[in-house]
Amino acid sequence: MTASELSPIIPSADTPLWRPSAERIERAHLTHYMRWLRTEHGLDFPDYESLWQWSVTEIEAFWASIWTYGGLRAVTPYHTVLAERRMPGARWFEGATLNYADQMLCHASKPGWSDRPAIIFRSERTARREMSWGQLAAQSGALAATLARLGVQQGDRVVSYMPNIPETMVALLAVTGSGAVWSSCAPDMGSAGVLDRFIQIEPTVLIAVDGYRYGGKDFDRQDVVRELVAKLPSLKAVVFVPYLNDAASLGESVVLPAQADQPARHVPVVLWTAALAQPAAFKPRPVPFDHPLWIVYSSGTTGMPKPIVHGHGGTVIEYLKAMRLHCNLGEDDRFFWFTSTTWIMWNMTVSALIPGSTVLLFDGNPGYPDLDTLWQFVAQERATFFGLSPAFVQLNIKNGMRPSERFDLSALRTVGATGSPLTEDAYRWIYAQVHPDILLASISGGTDPNTAFLGTCPIAPIYAGEMQARGLGCAVYAYDDAGAPVFGEVGELVCAQPLPSMPLYFWGDTGGHRYFESYFDMYPGVWRHGDWLKLIRRPETVTGVIYGRSDSTINRHGIRMGTSELYRVVEGFDEVADSLVIDLEYLGKDSYMALFVVLREGITLDVTLQQRLMDAIRTQLSARHVPNGVFAIAEVPRTISGKKLEVPVKKILLGQPPEKACNRSAMANPGSIDWFIDFAAKRAAVQG
Repeated sequence: MTASELSPIIPSADTPLWRPSAERIERAHLTHYMRWLRTEHGLDFPDYESLWQWSVTEIEAFWASIWTYGGLRAVTPYHTVLAERRMPGARWFEGATLNYADQMLCHASKPGWSDRPAIIFRSERTARREMSWGQLAAQSGALAATLARLGVQQGDRVVSYMPNIPETMVALLAVTGSGAVWSSCAPDMGSAGVLDRFIQIEPTVLIAVDGYRYGGKDFDRQDVVRELVAKLPSLKAVVFVPYLNDAASLGESVVLPAQADQPARHVPVVLWTAALAQPAAFKPRPVPFDHPLWIVYSSGTTGMPKPIVHGHGGTVIEYLKAMRLHCNLGEDDRFFWFTSTTWIMWNMTVSALIPGSTVLLFDGNPGYPDLDTLWQFVAQERATFFGLSPAFVQLNIKNGMRPSERFDLSALRTVGATGSPLTEDAYRWIYAQVHPDILLASISGGTDPNTAFLGTCPIAPIYAGEMQARGLGCAVYAYDDAGAPVFGEVGELVCAQPLPSMPLYFWGDTGGHRYFESYFDMYPGVWRHGDWLKLIRRPETVTGVIYGRSDSTINRHGIRMGTSELYRVVEGFDEVADSLVIDLEYLGKDSYMALFVVLREGITLDVTLQQRLMDAIRTQLSARHVPNGVFAIAEVPRTISGKKLEVPVKKILLGQPPEKACNRSAMANPGSIDWFIDFAAKRAAVQG
């Protein structure tokens, strides 16, 4: 697809919305790093773009400089920065041993830091509370000792069914500090979505809450926890956190009756208070640079969610770069990103501990009881960094919100945004109604690469609708169909050089075939991310605009899910013979997702059936993935080999000419596409 085949966008004006002051540039950690490179290595870069070019050309020297400048804590040193420039299969910093949790908590042992706040937390359920660096280290040590007593060993998987609360941060640090592998799902996910993820990785211990509160309503999850225990036969124990109800209990064990293929089981349950009752010093276990740290999930369009494995070393060195040089965080910052524990942004939030920043957590509905909630939290806690979603910004715009007139946001220095593209109007609203002198850190990258391919640059100006720059070390380009870089037109977002933060592998992917097919099948040796990107040459940097997904992955408000997960729920209905789901979240506009169903003979799509389908998706997968509309169709368009034509249908619904979106000769049922052409025309007419 070329730029002309995408819906047009009005280009940004050539005048920046904002420029950093000379004082900001002088104070920026990025400026200090560039001076350090000049003093220590004789490298003089006149601007960010020349620094970026060096970082993607001399990649070994660049990442070695981050190791040194960032103060990476290693028990044993590396002997080689990068064994070979190749993707997949790059081997970074061989010989080094370290631990992610050790780097996160390195400030706790500094003089005067024990009583400083590491976490400040608020929620719909509980009153405000703080956790100091000393308490965070102490609780992480106590829980790590308990996990060891429960039999958790290095490399075992420990999974979390917990909301965005301090206990979840403690659990992550305890698990990874032990050398075990972390994986997380938020409790607003139903059992089907959680099991699709966790069953693949055979966890040893489950850490779970009894429930949560959202939008003023309580959601008890004890039955879901019992179901998870019953359907995860690898579990040896449960650590249970009474969060919704202080008196909640699963008993001393979860008793599972004998089945035809397995004997009765008694899975012991340890209450959170008991798990922390016995003090133990926090002693992170050194592991190799490429030891698995956590498993996150990003879905393709077929099969189970992909269990993506990131490593200790790659994550540490990436966040040493990102938090200081790009986000410009330091010891006096208060970092807040509204997120869910299912999303990689939660992992990033925990990683704000690296520069010694205080992490702000909020658990609940950002719009309850009204849109003042998060702004009030940001103002009262003097947040210096506030990360939000484009959907939240659009909601504020529609409701005529003017936060700066009603709240003291003077402490804010940076506003972050990710999950979907941020529109030009959203950029302008932030500067007009939030703060006139902030760094707007609109970023794109995410779960798969564990980095921001494009993002923020504290020393460069900001243009409406454009991300400021390509990330240091990220050899990001827009490729045309022939694999040639293009500027000023839309192409496939690619990364042409390896990064330490890229996935080690997919769990259970013997031979690495699924990993290869996910990123490297279009351009051999080059990572294809699956986004449409336009790069724009500006005087100071090369900026970027994301035009949406180039594949059919559902991306609802920043939470990605494969269509196959939804199909398993929908097609589980006796009334449904087949289905197709198309997500049209595009360029920051309101997300619109349509579910098309082929009904069995004699069945009609009445209001009752529509509601049952939506309720099943809400309870078994996620409320975020409930479609905006359900429509009955005669048949699902398929290829000759039987695959659903999700991407061609999506292109048609986005307005691309049908003859360019779909090759009828490759279809098993070419006439089926006519319904969608008519549907797109009618929808376009209604929208004007």
